[in-house]
Amino acid sequence: MWQKLRNRQICNFKFFRQFSVGPYILDFYCPEGGLAIELDGSQHSTEQAVAYYKERSEYLAGKDIKVARFWNNEVLTNIEGVVTKVLEVIKPNSL
Repeated sequence: MWQKLRNRQICNFKFFRQFSVGPYILDFYCPEGGLAIELDGSQHSTEQAVAYYKERSEYLAGKDIKVARFWNNEVLTNIEGVVTKVLEVIKPNSL
């Protein structure tokens, strides 16, 4: 994923890896687009994890940060589809 986000490859937006926002560390973050990108593996589908990520997303929404979540497998097998979804989310935020 980082290979697609780095060096302003998506609409010239700057992304950061492992970016801290309050008590949370985001996998990838674009301040200009107000977008956090999170990559999840199967361990993230437990009931406890789902509750944690709901709380986390609500916190980030309070900071005007949208969260786009992708499964690790989706990134590995369909990176162009993931990039398309990122573009769909980030462009409206940047207008």
